[in-house]
Amino acid sequence: MAKASWDNKTSVTAFILLGFGDLPELQTLLFLLFLVIYIVTMAGNILIIVLVVTDQHLHTPMYYFLGNLSCLETCCSSTIVPSVLASFLAEKGVTISFSGCVTQLYIFGSQAATESFLLTVMAYDRYLAICNPLRYTALMNARVCVELASCSWLGGFLFNPVIMAWIYRLHFCGPNEIDHFFCDFMPLVKLSCSDTHLITLAAFLLSAMATLIPFLLTLISYAFIITAVVKNPSSTGRRKAFSTCTSHLTVVSTFYGALAIVYVVPTANSAVNLNKTFSLLYSLVTPLLNPLVYSLRNKDVNDALRTMATRLIDFLRK
Repeated sequence: MAKASWDNKTSVTAFILLGFGDLPELQTLLFLLFLVIYIVTMAGNILIIVLVVTDQHLHTPMYYFLGNLSCLETCCSSTIVPSVLASFLAEKGVTISFSGCVTQLYIFGSQAATESFLLTVMAYDRYLAICNPLRYTALMNARVCVELASCSWLGGFLFNPVIMAWIYRLHFCGPNEIDHFFCDFMPLVKLSCSDTHLITLAAFLLSAMATLIPFLLTLISYAFIITAVVKNPSSTGRRKAFSTCTSHLTVVSTFYGALAIVYVVPTANSAVNLNKTFSLLYSLVTPLLNPLVYSLRNKDVNDALRTMATRLIDFLRK
């Protein structure tokens, strides 16, 4: 696996993802568990997308952004989970090419940034709906919704190209084993024989811009929302406002909580398994949580689901 790249610096042309190879007795059980989670996640998010597209009652900004989030969660699961499943079937880890590893890292990082932006946009949408209800329709029209969603996707995928190009110029001379189930940034960079201080600092700053700033904006939006709700004299109005925000707050808390644990915990060898465990929380549980939270707690989505089920039953009876 030694071959020079276009810049004559990269000698390693493939990496081995070790995954959870240190748990051989649990391989089959974990494979079946994560396969079920993956199938449910894909089915749930695709169902949300179909409901948002086909049901007229869900043609509102809130559900338009929810449809975008479900589409993103579908892509996130398909980027990471196949590697996890493959790692349980391979005895000595999964081999991935150098370019494939960098591509996976780019897609994963871009999707994380996009999700951060989308969650902020959804918080802003709730802020306008609760704090400026009379102007909400004018401020959050169809054109604005498309622009906000497009900027979230485009912004997420424009954050990482410089870092990816930088990784291509690093010198990897061995070893080539990554103690993770996908190509994450720190496990990959640790294998480089080059000086990685600058790229690590640059990646940290970009990650802070892509996650910390949107997180703070989300907090500010909810600070205004909570203030407005508390001042609402109607108990019914307060319950309705909190109901529309609880689902989003649950998804936000899980997303940022998992990211914080994964990228803030110590990087010592004793913390590697902990890091991988919480990476699973982000890559498997968060995409699964989205359709569950919005379907179980949301009356409009439940009504749309019942309508679709009724139509499908009537169609099958004919």
